[in-house]
Amino acid sequence: MTEYGPTARHRRLAAELRRLREEARLTPENAAGILGWSRPKLVKIETATNMPSVADVAHILKTYGGPDAVRAAILQLARDVRTRGWWAAYDDVLNGSYVELEDAASKIRSWQVEAPPGLLQTEDFARTLIEGEYPNDPEEVDRRLQARMTRRARLSRADVRFDVVLAEEALRRPVGGPTVMAGQLGALMETGRRSNVSIRVVPTSIGSRPALGQGNLVLFQFTAPLELDTAYVETMGGGMYIEDIAQVQRCTVTLDRIADVALPVEDSAALIAAIREELLSL
Repeated sequence: MTEYGPTARHRRLAAELRRLREEARLTPENAAGILGWSRPKLVKIETATNMPSVADVAHILKTYGGPDAVRAAILQLARDVRTRGWWAAYDDVLNGSYVELEDAASKIRSWQVEAPPGLLQTEDFARTLIEGEYPNDPEEVDRRLQARMTRRARLSRADVRFDVVLAEEALRRPVGGPTVMAGQLGALMETGRRSNVSIRVVPTSIGSRPALGQGNLVLFQFTAPLELDTAYVETMGGGMYIEDIAQVQRCTVTLDRIADVALPVEDSAALIAAIREELLSL
């Protein structure tokens, strides 16, 4: 599902500007009057419906006041919002908010039930998945595959920690056939040796597990000012972003509970290797 709405940083900017207004004890009507704007213009900025210019944001900050450090951070955020990342070239096939979060996060925690996450997928494995969604559109398949492979460069940067927990079921489903799946498992073993990546497996032998029957969950964590941890939950109708602090905390607790029943990294690598050998023997 491709997203054409506001990006994660745009939503954060809108929330920060709204928070500053409320801290200044101004209603939208009062604030708009002081700013010399119409109320609809201010409301559209605060709801991330319209993108404010950097000059508009500076005008708001001067009007509302607040700590200098906070105002400086918000102004920088306003500049960053308008910066086009590499993913802008793929905005026809990529979810802008997701890739933006993926690119900026200092730590990504991922729980995947049916398949390894996109950042860890091989080209053959990813092509099989994408062809399943777009069986009669080879150009769309190639475009989406190129975008997904480009995303993998994120793992080469030292400024991110990627902790993955996989359900064993995601390793045993022979997507693309035994050869393609064996290649995917081999790639997981290789990627798992990176110093900034950990891959753990929840074995089916434990029976019931936390969040059984629920879907994938990704948690983006940040250290940068104004960046709030964000959870991403996949549904049949598309992805849902969770930014409310209390709800993100609940998602974090769920991830912790799942991780608690996962095998250690070394045992997980051994299980992945064993499953790969089974596939190669078919």
